[in-house]
This record gives sequence, structure tokens and C-alpha cells, in this order.
Amino acid sequence: MRLDHYPAQEPLSPVGAAYAAQCLARGEGVLARCHGETFAYGPDPYQTLTVFPAPGTPRGVLVFLHGGGWTSGYKEWMYFMAPSLLAQGITLVCPGYRLAPGHVFPTGLDDAADALAWVHDNMHRLGTPPGRLFVGGHSAGGHLAALLAVTQGWRARRHLPLGLVAGCLPVSGVYRFGAGSGLSARPRFLGEAADNELHASPALLIDAAVTPPFFMAHGERDFDHLIAQAIDMEDLLQRHGVPVQRQVLADCDHFGASLACGEHGERGWPARAAQWMRQTGAK
Repeated sequence: MRLDHYPAQEPLSPVGAAYAAQCLARGEGVLARCHGETFAYGPDPYQTLTVFPAPGTPRGVLVFLHGGGWTSGYKEWMYFMAPSLLAQGITLVCPGYRLAPGHVFPTGLDDAADALAWVHDNMHRLGTPPGRLFVGGHSAGGHLAALLAVTQGWRARRHLPLGLVAGCLPVSGVYRFGAGSGLSARPRFLGEAADNELHASPALLIDAAVTPPFFMAHGERDFDHLIAQAIDMEDLLQRHGVPVQRQVLADCDHFGASLACGEHGERGWPARAAQWMRQTGAK
């Protein structure tokens, strides 16, 4: 879908606009070159997802959610990740989701859950063995991925198995809101309900019965509060007995951490993430 076919978003900051331009430039031509196909999982233009199928029998499916502060962003931003992940035998799914301020919490979370449900229901079409569905995302997308991974209510409401998610791969994610989060302001996507700070905080909602292993990442020069949150989330997961690894992406700031998700080579994030996925979940 062309970006001008979407409803208008709030304007990006100069640094955000530069990041978006890099994402789109790196992803130019990937849709056709990697045989991506787009499907609707709901009626809204943002409720679509693009599947990039790995050749042969995939070793896993990674549903990866874009960032943008819950108020901006497109699934097309993440297309650049496809070539490096497909080379590792991982099918990539890039979903969109509805954004604030027009749609506040839990709308984006519900959309991400519906996208995961669509992928689960279509695993046979993707040629992927059961138990190989992973969820990840960058920044706001990393937050949504983590929140899906640690909670179970959305699974029951959609009649999905509790073990649906084999692993979670948030990059520069947000794991806590409110006091102690380090955020300078309350994100507008939380709306007016005061208890949404709790209901949207993965660090405060870890359910060990359903939480899968985590492969976390953030930039070496990421935002200070996100580095602190990642360290805290790693500690909390360990206390709950959840296997977790944390990768620090060398010389990357917040946006560079996202771009690193498309690197080639055996030492880059895609290769390390794919290796972790091959070793995690049902074999």
C-alpha cells in the first residue's frame, strides 16, 4: 500500500523523518524482490500485514511491529529487514496497527493481537511448523510485542493457545509507564484512564505461566531511560524464571538499533536473532 493511501499521521520530528526516510530507502524494491504479499486482518487501512516468506521450510515466523511513538509509523518501514531474515530461514511478517491520538490504548494492542491471530490461523499457508511463531518490534512496537508476550487475556478472548508465542524479540522497547519509568511525559496513546499506565506496562504484568523466552536488544547509545528499562526488564524476567538474553547493539542510537535489524553478516542482529529462534520454542 502506498503511504498516501493511509489516513494522515502526526508530523515526525526532523530526526524521526530522517529515520523514516532511511527505512523506506533501505526497503525500496524489497516487496517485489522478496515476494512479499499483503493481507487484511481487519477493515481499517492500518489493519493490514505483509508476509515475506522464507524459501523452503521456514525455521520460524517473526511478526515484527514498527515503532513511531504509538502516533506514527507504517508497516512498510520494516520491509528492509526481510532480506537478511529470509537468508536465515525466517519468514517475516510486518503488521500495521491503528495509532493515537485517534485510537488510544488498548486499540493498538488489540490490533497487534489480531495480527498474531491471523498469522496463527494461516501458519499452514506459511509452511511453518507449529510452535515457531515469534513476536518482536522496535520502540513502540517492542512495547506491544512485550505486552503480548507476558499476558494471556488476549489469547483467551481469541481462543488461541496459551503457548502461541514461542519467543519475544523487542528492540529498544518500552516496558514501564508512570513512576520510575524515566519518561518525561505520559504518552498520549494511554488516553485518560489512569490505570492504563499499569495495564500497558509489561514489566508489571509478567505472567510466568505464559511468558516465553525473551531476546532483548537496544542500542549502546540508546535513550538512557530505555537502557535502564531494558536492564530492569531483564532482571524481572529472570526473577520469574523466564529465559532471557540481552544484546547491546554496538555504536547504535535508538534509530540505529532499528536499522541494525536489517544488517547482513553472522554477527549482526538478524543472524543472532535467527540463531536464538532456531534454538527456542518447539523443535
